[in-house]
Amino acid sequence: MTHPQGFQPEAFRPESLATFDSEKMGKSTIFRSERVLVGLNAFEPGQEHRLHTHEGMDKVYHVLEGRGLFVLEDRELEMEAGMMLVAPEGVPHGIRNTSDDRLLVLAIMAPAP
Repeated sequence: MTHPQGFQPEAFRPESLATFDSEKMGKSTIFRSERVLVGLNAFEPGQEHRLHTHEGMDKVYHVLEGRGLFVLEDRELEMEAGMMLVAPEGVPHGIRNTSDDRLLVLAIMAPAP
């Protein structure tokens, strides 16, 4: 049997797969199939993922570590570890690390891009 990219036969902590980059938001793919993409967005202080939309895909953000400002349509929402936000298809969304600490966000997209 061929497993999808990122298949983990054991439980794991997603934080261990994070990639931080001093130049831009770090991105890591944890799991990918035709149905879903699970990734990590890693932000150093001051970094952002500019406002954007996805056609034909829904996105779920779950903050694993840190805190920051999430933009959903025309609203700015303070988010911190443990909080979740859903960005349905076509709804503009973005993230900005407004803190002095790292921000790590689990991102789930379905269907996978």
